[in-house]
This record gives sequence, C-alpha cells and structure tokens, in this order.
Amino acid sequence: MFQIEFDNQDTVVGIDLGTTNSLIARMNLTKPEIIGGIVPSIVSLKADGEVIVGDPARQELIDHPERTVYSVKRLMGRGISDVQDELKLFPFHIAEGSESVIRLLLGEKTLTPSEVSALILRQLKKNAEAELGTPVTKAVITVPAYFNDAQRQATRDAGRIAGLEVLRLVNEPTAAALAYGLDKRREGVIAVYDLGGGTFDISILKLHDGIFEVLATNGDTHLGGDDIDNRLLKIALEDIQSEWGADISHSGGAVQTLRAAVIKAKEALSFAPSAKIDFAWNGKTYQREISRDLFEGLIRDIVDRTLGPCRDCIRDAKVTPEEIDEVVLVGGSTRIPLVRSAVEVLFRARPHTELNPDEVVALGAAVQAGILAGTVENQLLLDVTPLSLGIEIYGGVVSKIIHRNSTIPASAGETFTTGIDGQTNVLIHVVQGERELAKDCRSLARFDLKGIAPMPAGMARIEVRFLIDANGILNVTARDARTGLEQSMDVKPSYGLTDEQVEAMIEASIDHAEEDFQAAQLAGARVDADAILAATSKAQRNDAWLALSDEERKAVTDAINRLQLAYHSDDHNVIRSQIEHLNEATHSLAEQMMNTAVSSALKGTKVSEQPE
Repeated sequence: MFQIEFDNQDTVVGIDLGTTNSLIARMNLTKPEIIGGIVPSIVSLKADGEVIVGDPARQELIDHPERTVYSVKRLMGRGISDVQDELKLFPFHIAEGSESVIRLLLGEKTLTPSEVSALILRQLKKNAEAELGTPVTKAVITVPAYFNDAQRQATRDAGRIAGLEVLRLVNEPTAAALAYGLDKRREGVIAVYDLGGGTFDISILKLHDGIFEVLATNGDTHLGGDDIDNRLLKIALEDIQSEWGADISHSGGAVQTLRAAVIKAKEALSFAPSAKIDFAWNGKTYQREISRDLFEGLIRDIVDRTLGPCRDCIRDAKVTPEEIDEVVLVGGSTRIPLVRSAVEVLFRARPHTELNPDEVVALGAAVQAGILAGTVENQLLLDVTPLSLGIEIYGGVVSKIIHRNSTIPASAGETFTTGIDGQTNVLIHVVQGERELAKDCRSLARFDLKGIAPMPAGMARIEVRFLIDANGILNVTARDARTGLEQSMDVKPSYGLTDEQVEAMIEASIDHAEEDFQAAQLAGARVDADAILAATSKAQRNDAWLALSDEERKAVTDAINRLQLAYHSDDHNVIRSQIEHLNEATHSLAEQMMNTAVSSALKGTKVSEQPE
C-alpha cells in the first residue's frame, strides 16, 4: 500500500475544517484524539488591523459584524451568483469585481474564502503545536463528499496558504466511518448521514477484508444547520418587528445577538421539551417560548430535504435499507431528535450516536493520516467521484471516460479520431455530468491539441486519458499516437456549482433518460450521415464514378438526395434507414474505386514482380 515518508520531527494530523467549528486530531498509540480544542470557524479583523480567530472572534461578531466572517465554508470555490441568498443574511460585504472568485471585504482588507479558511487552519496548527511541542506541517483535511473540483481545490489552497502540506482530502462521511472503528467488522455495508452547519452528505460504504469502498455518495453542498438557524432567525425578526414596531434586520450587532439566542434555544430543544428565545437590545426585550413540537413543525421541510439524496444514494449503491448494517450520524445538527427519528425510519435501523458528532470527522481524519503515515496498518480507503467526467465528441454527444461513483484514485482513457481530412487541431472539451449531450452538462475546460499529423478523416488516433488523484483533482492528457505530441492540464474551474445544479444534475439525467437517449441516437446518426455524404462526394470526383452506368449513378444521386432530406428528421431510425440505402447504392462505386486503385498500383509492374 502507498505510504508517505516523514521526517522524524513531523506530526501528521487530521483536520475537520467545518462550517461552524473546526478541529484538529492526531493518532496516539492506540486511538485518535482531539488536540488543541475546538476552534469556532469565525475570523474577525480588529480596527488596528489585528486578525483574531475562534472564540475571541465570537464577541466581535456581535460588536463588529461588518468585519467578521463566519460559515466561510459555504463560500469556498463558489462565485457570487452561487450564493446570492446567503449574502443577504451575512453581515460582511463583498469587494467589487468578485464575480468569479469571491473576495470578502473586512475593513480595508480583502480576503478570499480560501485565505479566511487558511487563518482558521493556521490557528488550529498553532494550538496543536503548543500542545504537542513539535511542528505540524502535514495534514489530512476533510471535505464534504459532494464538494466539486473547485471547492476541493479551494480547500487545498487554504491548507497551502496556512503552511500545511495537504497529503489528502478525504470525504467527511468516510472519515466518520473510520472514527467509529467500523473497520473492525470483517464485512458490512455502512451509511453515513452527515448534517453539519452548512453542508449535507450521505455516503454508503462497503467494508470487505479491511478495505473501505464508497459505493455511492450524494448530498447538498448548501444545506445544513445554518438553514435551521436562519429559519428561526427570520421568524424571530418578524415577531420583533410586530411587537416593537421596528425592523432590526439592518443592525448587524442586533441580528448576531439574536442569532446567538436562537442557536442557544435550538440546542436546548435537542434534550428539553421546550426552550426560550431570550433577546435584549437597546433597553427592549423579546422572549418567545418554543415547544419541540412547534420547532419540529418549523424545520420538517429542511429535514425532509435530506431524505431525497439518501434515497438516491441507496439506489445508486444498489442496496436496500435492509442490507445496510450500520448507520452513523455526523454533524452537530444530528443531535436534533427529529433528524435522528427521520434517519431511523428511512434506514430501518437505530443509528450510532456514541461519539460526539462534532468531533467524529476530525477523529476519522486522524485515522486516515495514520493510514498514510503507516502508523495504522491493514486498512485501505477507497473514495469515489460523485459525477461522471468525459469529453464532447462529434454531434455534441458526451463520451464518458470516468463514470459517476468510480473509485478514486482513478485513471481511464479512450482513443478518438478526426472528422475532417487534413485536420491538424483537435479541441478537447471536458465536461461533467450525467446527461448524454454536452450542452446539458457542466463545461469544465477546453484546450487545443495542435500539430496533429494531417491525415484523411478517421485515420488519426488521439488518445485522451483522465486521471483523478486521491484528492478528486482531475488531470486530462491528449496525445497524438502517431507523432507522440502531447498536451495536458489540471482541471480547476474558477467557481463551483450552485446547490440547485448539484441536486439537479443527477435528477435530470433520470428525468430525461429517454429523451437524452433519443437525442444521442439522433446526433450519432447525423454524424454517420455527414461521414458517408462526405465520402460519397469525394468518391464522385474519382475516375470510378465515370465508370458506372447512368442507372448506377442515378441510384447513388437519388440515395444522396433522400439522405439529405432525412437528415433534419427528429427520428434517428429514418436517418439510419437512408444511410443504409446509400450504402447499398454505392456498392458498385466502391468496387470500381477498388479496381481503379489496384490497377493504378500494378500498372507497369511485371507479373514476376507482383506479390503472390
């Protein structure tokens, strides 16, 4: 198994870079342990320019919310258009010119989400080094399983900025299975339900002889405890406006103080039948008691939103709920009784709740770090890519090279050819998604392979290879097999998918399966029609065309006309039928061309020199 060499003084750690809180852990002699304590994922810039992180920044969030950032994980690898709804609720501001890459404005300073996350990672690193007394330079960092390429790359960038060598990005649900020691089973199917502050993931893993394999993963990169907080916050703001006759939603300090009161009540409702929201501002007070029944009624639709991806994941894993042996709950929001009961009903099994759900991911990351360092033996972890990856070919059809839920690291390739005589350039268009046509998938990258040896259409051999590394980063290589000319690139999109796109991509592939199949068949038929029409047109300029009888030439011309009329039909069978007719009509022409070519080759050659 692959193992990484470490200097003696290095300590490899596991990090949960969370939406609400972040933690760091390491493997001791027998088990993983949290070091350095929990660090709230909050960063604030003081008036004198000092940056503060974690608990000290909590008060700044109330006193100076305009220069304090929280829940930055929801912004990682995303553009402004992706997060319009969240920005309405955040007190901090976005710098101008931040369309493709968000830049947060904190006082006079602008920071990207990766730079803000790096400050959190740097604080974790500092805390760990203070406790251990040794440098911390290498880490495994967890990410939601449904993070796309841009979001994963943004996380790696954060680690690099913080002075950490990121050895591996590991999916959070997978890390949770390791933390629970479910590898102690010899066999089993495990579902990990992870509802954190800003993201939701569901993964189904199979354990066989010490090997963890992710059978399927699904989720929503924009669903979590923050949505529950915002629901309660909105109701409280409406109550206050009604009672006080004043709208406090424009006061950052008031909103953050109210948010803290709402979160406190929400947390109390996990173990008490009722809780009180208690808020005071500018000499006025607001109190509202909320029963658990009312609370569950208010958030039931949010909890239900997590169940759809769970059902999809079960289907993709090709298992039934009865075949799932263990269910693990991860994330602070899984303390909510409604969440636990919904999971138990869906999976028909009582979920594991023994470990602190806020710590379990960091603990699992430490186990993964131990696996990479060689201190944890006899374990292997296999992750999967959540969406198919391929390239656009003739007719706008997608040729999928690495399929959805393929185990990573993964490598696969296919050989393609040219469609035009003498073609010297090929555009490689890389796409991501489940639909059959490139226009319905997400475009990731385009690049030209130039300098291809000019040859007749269909003769060139272009080898395209995809390689996804252990962190889910895609490298694409295109190579001309004849000349050895090669070009490659890492696919790093400027920003990620919106939550609607993430959820819709797989659903759309199912909803439009029949329609997409027909569209792909039609596109393929038109490509074949183009090819045979071009070949026939070229043949008509050959001497063999003149050797045909008038009747044979008329048959070919009529077949060409019928195919050209059928070309714009929406029925691929009609086009295929006319292609077959043209094939039949050109049999004599093909024979004449062969005879002409042979005669030309043998002209002037003695019988004794002819090949036997």
